[in-house]
Amino acid sequence: MKALVFLAAAFLTAATIPPPDSGLTVHEWGTFTSVAAADGSAAEWFTLGCGDDLPKFVNERDFRHSKFSLGGTVRMETPVMYFYSSHEITADVKVSFPNGVMTEWYPRADFQLYLKNRFSGNMYLSPSNSGMNPKMTNQTGALEWKSVTVQPGGTSAFPVESAPSRYYAARATDAAPLTIGNQHEKFLFYRGVANIPVPLTALANDDGSVEVAGRAPLLVLFENRGGALGYRNAGTIDGAMKLARPQLNSSIVSLKADLESALIAQGLFPKEAAAMIDTWRDSWFEEGSRLIYILPQSAVDAMLPLEITPSPAKTARVFVGRIELITPETKRIVKDAMGRGDLHTIAAYQRFQDPILKSIGEAPRAACAPASQR
Repeated sequence: MKALVFLAAAFLTAATIPPPDSGLTVHEWGTFTSVAAADGSAAEWFTLGCGDDLPKFVNERDFRHSKFSLGGTVRMETPVMYFYSSHEITADVKVSFPNGVMTEWYPRADFQLYLKNRFSGNMYLSPSNSGMNPKMTNQTGALEWKSVTVQPGGTSAFPVESAPSRYYAARATDAAPLTIGNQHEKFLFYRGVANIPVPLTALANDDGSVEVAGRAPLLVLFENRGGALGYRNAGTIDGAMKLARPQLNSSIVSLKADLESALIAQGLFPKEAAAMIDTWRDSWFEEGSRLIYILPQSAVDAMLPLEITPSPAKTARVFVGRIELITPETKRIVKDAMGRGDLHTIAAYQRFQDPILKSIGEAPRAACAPASQR
């Protein structure tokens, strides 16, 4: 009798869980941007700085243009989620960001913020972001898109504005159009900030070398000084390694080819990989020195839990990590520019000016170039 009751309960439980949709594939890419502190860990920096590079139709809940001062270590930039299906299907999607908050998104979604009760320790849903902790600890930000209609072969018009934006490059794929209410797009888009560690530590040495520790399927050390480029493709890292400063005699074409091949190897379709690189070509390869790496999907799933109903038959989440390095060369260039009052050179470092200036004992200042110049 007990066995029958157990089987009946198991049957009812299984019946309430929607089976995977065999025709649904979901691919996602995005970037986790951080700055290396003097000890190699992820530094706290002004993660919302220089935030005017999105179209006005993107939802931002008053976070854009530095309206909130959040003590974050990670800026989660432009994740886009593509859907492929052999037939029209409606899905519910929820993505969470522990110790963080969602700051921008499109199409419309339910903004959620879960706060931890300091007495019971339980998480509860806050009706607004008014109770948010500026340090973002003991909270979880989330977005929920309900009734996302995946329309393979659809021809809906997507919103466009006249001002230039990196946003649009992500549409150059074969993904199915999506409809939520009266809004249409080729993907689900969102951004956020958080106060969390990143999978790698990076220690910049006085001789220009970098000591890296952690695990990643791809690690690249890149440097751009006045348009002279160099990079070292270290391949996979699983433990610790030391990378010498690259010679500045490389081609951006070869680096883009290396990155595109690595993104495809991790599960992206070729057009998705090309769209990701096209989106961030002016940011990943700008003035300065940085580590570019690919996160293991297990790390992405832990940092950014994703729920999709019905469950896709296949899911690929390929995120690139960017660690900005405050190297001795960067300090020298910025310090010299400060002495000359050369604001143009200082502005080349954009939103990373705050931690750079602090590292050389200077007061931080805001100097964000227009989106068209990034």
